[in-house]
Amino acid sequence: MGSTKKTKIKIKSKKKETKKEKFSELRQDLISGDWVVIANSRGKRPDDFKTETKVSEKSSVESCLFCDPVASGQEKDVLIYNTSDDDWSLRVFPNKYPAFARPTGKIQHKEEGPYFWMDGLGYHEVVVTKDHFERIGTMENLKVAEIFDAFQTRYLDLMNKKSVRYIEIFHNQGKSAGASIFHPHSQLVAIPVVSPYIKLELEGAERYYKANKKCVFCNIIEWEQEKKERIIFENDRFIALCPFASRRAFEVWVLPKKHMPYFERMETEDKIQVGEALNEAVRKINVVLNDPDYNFYLHTSPCDGKDYSHYHWHIEILPKTSIWAGFELSTGIEISAIEPEKAASALKKV
Repeated sequence: MGSTKKTKIKIKSKKKETKKEKFSELRQDLISGDWVVIANSRGKRPDDFKTETKVSEKSSVESCLFCDPVASGQEKDVLIYNTSDDDWSLRVFPNKYPAFARPTGKIQHKEEGPYFWMDGLGYHEVVVTKDHFERIGTMENLKVAEIFDAFQTRYLDLMNKKSVRYIEIFHNQGKSAGASIFHPHSQLVAIPVVSPYIKLELEGAERYYKANKKCVFCNIIEWEQEKKERIIFENDRFIALCPFASRRAFEVWVLPKKHMPYFERMETEDKIQVGEALNEAVRKINVVLNDPDYNFYLHTSPCDGKDYSHYHWHIEILPKTSIWAGFELSTGIEISAIEPEKAASALKKV
C-alpha cells in the first residue's frame, strides 16, 4: 500500500479590522479660560453645515425702513457719508427702539434687600449702508472700510460721553442671528458697565501677560503663522483664523497683526485692510456654508480711562451652525461638531 503525502493547507485568517475610535476633545480658550467641546466623534464634514437655500426677501424693498430712513421716520442722522453724485452711501442714526435710552441726567443706582440695579441708560445707534442687497462678503473692500471708518468716528464721539464705560459694536445677519430688518446694518451700543465676557478676556489677557511678559493674542498669531493650520486669510496688517478653541463650527477671528489694544486708534490703512480681511472671511463662510445667518462683533479695550495695554482688539464671527440645548445652557460649555482645522481647510480653498 503506497503512502500518501498529506499537504497542509494554510488558511490565512483575516484580521478583524478595528475602526479607530474618535474621541471628542475638551479645548480651553487661552484668553478667557472657557472650555469648549470639539465633538470629533460626530464625524461631521464641512458640507454637513450648509444651510438650506433661503426664500428670497427681495419683495421687502418697498416697505424697507432703511432704504429711505428719512421717509420712514427714523431718528435724525448723527453721521452721513455722501457720494460724488450727492446721494448717500452710509448713514448712522439713533435706534428707534433702543435697548438703552439716552441719558438726560445722572444715572441712578438703587438697592432693595440683596438686589442692586441702575438706570439702563446709554446710546444705541444703527449703521446703515445704502444698498438693500449688498452685504459684507459681497461688497467692495473700500465699502467695508467705510463702515469701519463710521464705527471709529462714532466710537470716538460716544466714548467721551458721561457714564459710558464700554461700546459694543456688532452686526446681525439674518433672522436666526437676530436681524429683524433685512436691510444690512450694524449697531453700536454705548453702556455704563463692562460686560462679564469682556472682563473675562481682559483678566485672562492680563494674567497671561504677567506670567509670560507677552500679549496672549500676539502669541496666538505667531503660533498660527508658524503652524499654518487654522489661518484662512491674511494681508499686511490683519489675519483671519479659526480659533483653536472654536465655540461654534466655522467660527473665525480677525485680528490686527500688530499689537493694538484700542480699536479707536486705527489708522486709515488699518481700516482698509481690516475691511478686506472681514470681507474675505465672510465671503468664504458664505461660499462654504451657503450664505448662513451669522453674527460678528468687535471686542476692544473699555473706554473707562484705565490702562489695558495687555489687551488686543479683534473681531469674532459666529455663523449660526448650532443651537444651544440642555448641556450648553446648564454648563456654559459650547459644543462644536467639527474641528477648527477642518473648517479652516474648507475655508482656505475658497
